[in-house]
Amino acid sequence: MRIDERVAALLEAGEVDGAAAAAIEALGPAVLGYLASMVDEDDARDVFSRWAEDVWRGLPGFRFEASLRAWAFRLAWHAASRFLRDPWRKRGVPLADSAASRLAASIAGQSRMPGGRKDTLRALRLRLPPEDQTLLVLRVDKDLEWVEVAEVLSDGGAPVEAATLRKRFERIKDRLATMAREEGLLE
Repeated sequence: MRIDERVAALLEAGEVDGAAAAAIEALGPAVLGYLASMVDEDDARDVFSRWAEDVWRGLPGFRFEASLRAWAFRLAWHAASRFLRDPWRKRGVPLADSAASRLAASIAGQSRMPGGRKDTLRALRLRLPPEDQTLLVLRVDKDLEWVEVAEVLSDGGAPVEAATLRKRFERIKDRLATMAREEGLLE
């Protein structure tokens, strides 16, 4: 049974906690990898906890108009965006402990974070705006379909066309190639 079907069945049966746990366990490793590409490892774990809380709270209202995976990555994008602009980072206030954050911590502890040659490429990616980083990670690293990437990046009901994203993706690749040549990574 696909995760969308499993979560829908659990929600229909009134098992919200079970549905949330299933969604977080199934999608968590991929989301954590995405978050690790956006912020450093320790911060990725904090943002991942926020994401898990958002999934836990938002799942009862999820209408399955998009895939669960696209919805989860949209929540991750929003969690990362909030983190990057949140003055909380400067104050260092710890997150409250909850069932979602404990589950997120257990998944984060089991998942492998990027390293080695990926660090060099990650440094180039980090020089891009967050939306461009997200587009690259979702399409290349997480292998989301263009329609799913468009769903993730459609914010506040303003739809993003998949064709527009494909063109933007080509421009980002060209920009990364230029940056890599400037750093001496490409000839």
